[in-house]
Amino acid sequence: MTDVAAPRHQGPITRDDLEAKLREVYSGASEQVASTKNTAITIAAVIGILLLIITFFLGVRGGKKKTTIVEIRRV
Repeated sequence: MTDVAAPRHQGPITRDDLEAKLREVYSGASEQVASTKNTAITIAAVIGILLLIITFFLGVRGGKKKTTIVEIRRV
């Protein structure tokens, strides 16, 4: 069963009431966006570093592999 909040006042809704409620909602949303943004930046940095490390080790491995030697003989 859902609870319905009772209105705070019985008079008409004024412009100040709307502005106050919008500011309340906006400030809560701004804090949540900032928190999510910081988390996303951290995750992106960690993924970037991991990709850099993996690329480095694959490059080292590729450099150690033996390559084909082609011998040219003149007859």
